Amino acid sequence: MNLFQSKLSEHSTPLKRGTFETLQINVGRKCNQTCTHCHVDASPWRTEMMDEETAVKVGDWITRHRPKIVDITGGAPEISEFFRFFVERARSVDAHVIDRNNLTIIETRTHAYLPEYLAEHEVEVVASLPCYLEDNVDSQRGDGVFQKSISALKKLNAVGYGSRLPLTLVYNPIGATLPPDQKELEEDYKVELLARYGVTFSRLFTITNLPIARFATDLREKGMLEEYMDLIVDAFNPSTVDGLMCRSTINIGWKGEVFDCDFNQMLKMQLRTDKPLFLWDVTPESLSDVPILTGSHCFGCTAGAGSSCTGALDGAPA
Repeated sequence: MNLFQSKLSEHSTPLKRGTFETLQINVGRKCNQTCTHCHVDASPWRTEMMDEETAVKVGDWITRHRPKIVDITGGAPEISEFFRFFVERARSVDAHVIDRNNLTIIETRTHAYLPEYLAEHEVEVVASLPCYLEDNVDSQRGDGVFQKSISALKKLNAVGYGSRLPLTLVYNPIGATLPPDQKELEEDYKVELLARYGVTFSRLFTITNLPIARFATDLREKGMLEEYMDLIVDAFNPSTVDGLMCRSTINIGWKGEVFDCDFNQMLKMQLRTDKPLFLWDVTPESLSDVPILTGSHCFGCTAGAGSSCTGALDGAPA
């Protein structure tokens, strides 16, 4: 039994699968940015991307099982040649589609079409913006990223995002701290972005940086990894467990491998029964009794108010 499972037992809080809602597709590692906090280690030079055979199989699974939500992520998911295929296949079965968008992709010549395309298909845009201050964003995501992000947000606003269509911004801490209160920070973002840039959005998610991949390397190099682990372990909140994304999500990698979440995917914690599982091997029902795989990184999702791909899970720590 690992430390996270021991903590669940200590609080008499079992972690079991609930009702399946979301198919989260990680189409690959290629991105137009290289962010210091990226749990995917994504960058422009990564080559791992979903191929046509896998994409067709995933599309067939969507048609057959009709998930309520299809959540497309990466890397920059729009770089995938199958991004539009997944959007349109998911919409054809009336799924709510989420695009995990880094905003700067909209400012590239090849992807300038995105605001109009996403609006046409009523795709929810969940966009990374770790601060409303330029220096903070550029320090985490690269020089010039903030101004490009603001330009992209204005283009999204112009086609109805933030008013008629859902535009969600995502905050994650610049350093080795937990996020502040999500509701209060959302209010600050709305006031500051409107006053400074005339930008509006629907809601804000706060997400804790998990101690894996590039962020873990940065912590280790600064001698802060043990301190950060102590922080998230000490902040464990059992009230967050029911809302964890792994209870309602099937996450798949660029080869179609099945995971409990995108973080487990980066740690190569592929689900298996008698063999490693791929999406076309499973149904939502067949996974109902397969245990959720956990590790010490899971404390990042249960610390404080909690954290998932849908933001904070609990209004206040227990």
